[in-house]
Amino acid sequence: MNVGFISLGCSKNLIDTEVMIGKFKNYKFTIVNDESKADIIVINTCGFIDSAKEEAINTILEMAEYKEKKCKYLIVTGCLVQRYYDELKKALPEVDLFIKLDEYDDFWKKTEDLVKRGIVQKSKTKKIDKIMNIPQMPMFNEEEFLDRTITTGKNYAYLKIGEGCSNKCTYCAIPYIRGPFISRKEEEILEEAKALAKKGIKELIIIAQDTTKYGIDLYGESKLAELLEKLSKIKEIKWIRFLYSYPEGITDELIDVVAKNKKIAKYFDIPIQHISDEILKKMNRKTNKKQIIGLLEKIRNKIPEVTLRTSLIVGFPGETKEQFKELEEFVNLARFDKLGVFEYSKEDGTPASKLPNQVHGNTKKSRYNKIMKIQQEISRKNLEDKLNKEYEVLIENISFDGKYYIGRTIGNSPDIDGLVYIKNNIKEKEENKLNKFARCKIIKINDYDLIAELIK
Repeated sequence: MNVGFISLGCSKNLIDTEVMIGKFKNYKFTIVNDESKADIIVINTCGFIDSAKEEAINTILEMAEYKEKKCKYLIVTGCLVQRYYDELKKALPEVDLFIKLDEYDDFWKKTEDLVKRGIVQKSKTKKIDKIMNIPQMPMFNEEEFLDRTITTGKNYAYLKIGEGCSNKCTYCAIPYIRGPFISRKEEEILEEAKALAKKGIKELIIIAQDTTKYGIDLYGESKLAELLEKLSKIKEIKWIRFLYSYPEGITDELIDVVAKNKKIAKYFDIPIQHISDEILKKMNRKTNKKQIIGLLEKIRNKIPEVTLRTSLIVGFPGETKEQFKELEEFVNLARFDKLGVFEYSKEDGTPASKLPNQVHGNTKKSRYNKIMKIQQEISRKNLEDKLNKEYEVLIENISFDGKYYIGRTIGNSPDIDGLVYIKNNIKEKEENKLNKFARCKIIKINDYDLIAELIK
């Protein structure tokens, strides 16, 4: 049977999808990228904010249309199912199987039973095991992380070091969906990293809801810095970056490791969400304005070439004009290299959803646009500093017209950051640069991307 997968939401969700794909492949299913050719369609959903929920529902309805053609079974799993299981079962009869996150150990059994029932109805035979000979086993054990199918190409892969979150920010539903933070054992992470290296992966992207919490539940203290050092000893791995490090967890030890280790990207993704002390307190964040500014200064002093990324929320309940003005001034002052903005989303069951003075949607949109306009100018000026400088670039693609190679510097995380477009002056007899590192000189910029030429 042919199986098609759709993965929505974050990179942590993508890893779960890759494990599922690996499982189906191990039992001789054919994985297809064209939903019209799939006998089974599996959708891994996100349920984080309203826009993600809307995207998930629209995707389910779109894929349900294929059931009138080739598709026999539509399976939906992920965060949205965990959060709204009963409502979805009633509202979407087109779906044959909903699987919650806490049912992942039974994922394979439930899928097997679904397909067996279909075969029984079609063939009227009881000799099912010969038709569908699939062992019943847990879905998400460590062995299956090793068997996951990498969907991000030849060069980089995400490496999940923990699941869930214990921070309990008042706007966020993740702790209610995925539970408290649980670290994976260090030896299991290292084993998976070595397996990825053997597959030719050049860059490891370390992820968790808050990577700085890694190890606290297992070892009594954060072990992120130590883990990064051990990962850097894997010979085949060239770049290592870690994402989503909350400001209160960034220690001097971690900063020093990033500063000194050549394989670790000089790149901090620090989701601060706001800068007003009053808003931060309402969000149940663990830092204040003074601490955040002090942390940024410390990182830049120790790592002058560092790339800083953050995410912000505008329109949090009760956010005043003065508090938003304070955020605008901070963005102008901090001059982040990369910055993402979210309009506050009122999430069911979270403490913030019950707060008074919810901000009007039009106001949230206006504030979003103002921050993004400020950041666009900052980004352009930051990129201007790179003109005429040389960088190592990992080349991952080529433009349709063949005129440009497309790649990233170590200061750019895939999918969320800008790209480097390199003029393709390679003659036919010369070596193809695709999926290789190349030395480049920056010759032009736009708002978020760089134009470069190869240095021979």
